[in-house]
Amino acid sequence: MRIVVLMENTACRDGLAAEHGLSLYLETGSHKILFDMGQSDAFADNAAKLGVDLGQVDLAVLSHGHYDHGGGLRRFLQINGSAPVYVSPHAFGSHYNGKDKYIGLDRALEGHPRLVRSEDGMEPGEGLCLRTYRDREPRFPVEPHGLQMMREGHLVPEEFRHEQYLLVREEGKTVCISGCAHRGVLNIMEWARPDVLVGGFHFRQLPVEAGGTLDHAARVLGSYPAVWYTGHCTGEAQLAYLQRQLGPRLRPLSTGMEIWV
Repeated sequence: MRIVVLMENTACRDGLAAEHGLSLYLETGSHKILFDMGQSDAFADNAAKLGVDLGQVDLAVLSHGHYDHGGGLRRFLQINGSAPVYVSPHAFGSHYNGKDKYIGLDRALEGHPRLVRSEDGMEPGEGLCLRTYRDREPRFPVEPHGLQMMREGHLVPEEFRHEQYLLVREEGKTVCISGCAHRGVLNIMEWARPDVLVGGFHFRQLPVEAGGTLDHAARVLGSYPAVWYTGHCTGEAQLAYLQRQLGPRLRPLSTGMEIWV
């Protein structure tokens, strides 16, 4: 499987845009997939510069309903006239960072005929499965880190019902593609047991200190025979700290990067 990073917080090549967002292009033996669309149209400009034809994508997945993953949705729908976009039924909910900052999707796109309401366990194609793991009790705490959602006119801590993960099974390997792992990367590792996980860890608010939460996370992650590609919401200092614990099995993501699994 080939993965091209169309958008990330940093870029590894001159001439490519970087922004706080995530967008990945995947090629399997059967499919060409777009996973997330960054926070703006820039992911599509990067794709053109990287030789990725978004018009040939046959299906897309939106990991969750935050602007930095679905901000480029309208642009993709304009470029590609046929691919279904799999979104959670809760993706267009009212998502906030703090009291006043709306961080959700463009509500004008809700109900677009190309959007497919996904269900847990749905298989959108050969070797592909969309999971929410809402049927699993988290073993490790799910920390909202100040993110909120609107419920009955009141802001309450986010539950991340809108988050989903793409599992790709090919050539005897399971690759888990995640957006921000809001429900906890340690929980996702336990639930999915992937050989490779790609996506943010949402650790950027955790303190970088010996004996703290990051050390615990590193010990748990290190107990799995897996490889991780991460960035975006992981946090630069947190990623560097984890790399010292996990070594070459933990690899940073960057716009323009190409991964072969």
